[in-house]
Amino acid sequence: MEPSFYILISTFLISLIAFSGAVILFLKEELLNKILLILVSFAAGALMGSAFLHLIPEAIEKMGLLEEETLLIMFLFLLLGFCTFFILENFLQWHHHHAKEHPEIKSFSYLILISDAIHNFIDGVIIAASFIISFSIGLATFLAVVFHEIPRQLGNFGLLIYSGFKKLKALFLNFLSSLAVVFGGIVGFFISAKINDYIVYLLPFAAGSFIYISCSDLIPEIKHQVGPQKALIHFFVFLAGIGMMFLLKSL
Repeated sequence: MEPSFYILISTFLISLIAFSGAVILFLKEELLNKILLILVSFAAGALMGSAFLHLIPEAIEKMGLLEEETLLIMFLFLLLGFCTFFILENFLQWHHHHAKEHPEIKSFSYLILISDAIHNFIDGVIIAASFIISFSIGLATFLAVVFHEIPRQLGNFGLLIYSGFKKLKALFLNFLSSLAVVFGGIVGFFISAKINDYIVYLLPFAAGSFIYISCSDLIPEIKHQVGPQKALIHFFVFLAGIGMMFLLKSL
């Protein structure tokens, strides 16, 4: 099948994750927190595994990194991806903890939606680039995005309700914001023909963004949990996320 088919289907499926927030309506807070931390642990491992086992090795292969200069270029794009998501988090403030620290800022809910849409658009472009390069890289990128989107969308939905939105409206607005991933995929597909020689540079960019999300947002969440038993469970779930990405190498 054509990469355009995989891009459209995968990005649309990711946009539907916005409705996972409906789970909050039926689960007790204590149970939800336990589920979220398991998802966060798995997502952290999946993102790290995707970055180091798929994206970076593929970039090295496609770019033919035999010289120090080209290797430097790859790491510069990796750092660019890392820094881009640092800016998204700190200046657009999509990170949910900031809202908990400043619950009086009701307008923050709109910043969540806007910055989340930007984040999703970039994810769509990265997914498109990955599928154009190869199906296996596209699948790995798609799964990595899925596993970090689920806990993020659950958190976003909770914040929108906390900010004063009705539950149904919060679900709808969250879905609209998530549709940006579809537009990102479409844009990524059409611009790929014009920048085909340069699209490989999105691989280290994506790796940098995945490393940032895993290390800055997800791993600190599971580190806050005290007790050796919980820490061990989360660590093995984290390893399971990496293991899944390792198994995908054989596809």
